[in-house]
Amino acid sequence: MDSIWIEGGKRLEGKIPISGAKNAVLTLIPCALLTEEKLTLSNLPRLADVDSFSHLMNELGVGTAFAGKKGGRTNRAITLDASHIDSTVAPYELVRKMRASILVLGPMLARMGESTVSLPGGCAIGDRPIELHLRALEAMGAEIELAEGYVKAIAPGGKLPGGEYTFPVVSVGATENAVMAATLCTGTTHLLNAAREPEIVDLCNCLVAMGAKIDGIGTSHLSITGVEALHGADYAVMPDRIEAGSYACAAGITGGSIELVGARASDMLATTNALAAAGLLTEFTDEGIKVSATGKLRPLAISTAPYPGFATDMQAQFMAMMTLADGDSYMEETIFENRYMHVPELRRMGAEIETRGRSAIVRGVEGLTGAKVMATDLRASMSLVLAGLAAKGETEVLRVYHLDRGYERLEEKLAGVGATIERRSGG
Repeated sequence: MDSIWIEGGKRLEGKIPISGAKNAVLTLIPCALLTEEKLTLSNLPRLADVDSFSHLMNELGVGTAFAGKKGGRTNRAITLDASHIDSTVAPYELVRKMRASILVLGPMLARMGESTVSLPGGCAIGDRPIELHLRALEAMGAEIELAEGYVKAIAPGGKLPGGEYTFPVVSVGATENAVMAATLCTGTTHLLNAAREPEIVDLCNCLVAMGAKIDGIGTSHLSITGVEALHGADYAVMPDRIEAGSYACAAGITGGSIELVGARASDMLATTNALAAAGLLTEFTDEGIKVSATGKLRPLAISTAPYPGFATDMQAQFMAMMTLADGDSYMEETIFENRYMHVPELRRMGAEIETRGRSAIVRGVEGLTGAKVMATDLRASMSLVLAGLAAKGETEVLRVYHLDRGYERLEEKLAGVGATIERRSGG
């Protein structure tokens, strides 16, 4: 099994290109199920999750073709052809690897009139029930059955009529599933208290490019008027705001300066505000965002929240950075109940962190020490890499398959700004 080896203590400086967003592309790929025409997605990140989702689409009968490089810089694209659907069943063997697989449920149901999907897997960061996905589809006219680890959804008469649903809590995935399903309803669907994340805006913009009629994009009230059919489109995946925030923390924890080429400031204001509060200088450039350390890191008080609040996917990275702050930081995780699994590993490196339920106190220390550590989930993995970049000595991060799910060319990008980092086999 591969591991990431890091010799820490190097100040990072330079430019890092930001890839297409993992959390967006995994929502855009199933849009192909809504049309008989081809959907081409450019700015495609090279990630294990993208490969896994592509395999799932192949299982359903969707053709996938990848384009390579262009002009010396990665410009990967995928063309999806769902003109012929061979199966409406997403099997456990594929779905168990990735929670986002549940997102084929809504579009498949809307187009084919039925869909059967295994209950999903993904990172072990707490209970993430799909009940809201199912309740929203039921409100739009679907009949739902749960049996033997599978969800079966049927549209009586072959088409969903549409309806109105108010999410009791904000849910990104449930909003995404419902929006896709609503595009082919025979009537109008209103989704209230819908998630507002930039990735949802990206999804809606892609669907509009395919011929969908959606009002209220970017707000918590989405109104979707169903159409008879969607058509193909060429669409560029938005830049990854979580990747950009992660590398911004790399600048902070190493006392460096990194320009995040392609990052979109409007998508990550909560992150840039927190960076500024920590004492980092954030400059908006023609190419993206430049983040520079200006001295000792200042402690923070952070509580995760749905967008436009501070993203739960940035909590672990900021915690790693705050281990070297000048004082005590306070963190609260409100989204997932089991997202502090990186804490014991950071302690192995000399961090002083105390957790109490969903709260954590991070007491800044003078320095971290390299160690062999174990990744537990995607963002936790990145927090350990960040700690390793700043630590004295050598750090080895095991279970890097988590990192491969969400960070494209991690070692190459960090090495390009001065890190001593490499992937090793057999760790």
